[in-house]
Amino acid sequence: AFELEKTMSERGKDLSVLEPTRLGPGNCAYVRQQEPLGLGHAIWCARAIVGDEPFAIFLPDEFMHGSPGCMKQMVDAYNQVGGNLISVLEVPRDQVSSYGVIAPGARDGSLTEVKGLVEKPSVADAPSNLIISGRYILQPEVMRVLEGQEKGAGGEIQLTDAMATMIGTQPFHAVTFDGARYDCGSKAGYIQANLAVALQRPDIAAEVRAFAVDLLK
Repeated sequence: AFELEKTMSERGKDLSVLEPTRLGPGNCAYVRQQEPLGLGHAIWCARAIVGDEPFAIFLPDEFMHGSPGCMKQMVDAYNQVGGNLISVLEVPRDQVSSYGVIAPGARDGSLTEVKGLVEKPSVADAPSNLIISGRYILQPEVMRVLEGQEKGAGGEIQLTDAMATMIGTQPFHAVTFDGARYDCGSKAGYIQANLAVALQRPDIAAEVRAFAVDLLK
């Protein structure tokens, strides 16, 4: 944000905190979806950038907090088994209809073989309570599937449906994330994420805890 940074610099503000976040020239490419046709369609819009390489997906409304990070845990798993990987979390069974859910196979520690995927099933029809939690490592073949993918749940092109067609043709596993997940797609979840992270920071934790307690009086 050049204009904002220039103004702050002119006012003597310290911008050094931004240095680690800056990308070098040519290090970022992006596309616009333009039409709200679903997550699968959004991913397909990036097909020319992905090309023939495996790629990672981060959904920004799912804030995954842990050490090591969720994607680091997934990359470590990918180096073991390859193929396609998704992050999953256990939720109360009455919440499964809000998410994509896996049909689990064999388990080995945090790794679970994925036998099937269902987008937003009813509680009665859900094959498990392991939900897809917004991080993926996928093979480029999914783009070819998305090319002809029909609309699914909500009248949208669902990434879950495209991934489901690849099960059995390529290795497919889920990684149960060892950490906390916050749903920043909701206002309350966004506030919860900010509070949780703030309370883990030694420079502001005491102050945040004090005003949070004061607000609850």
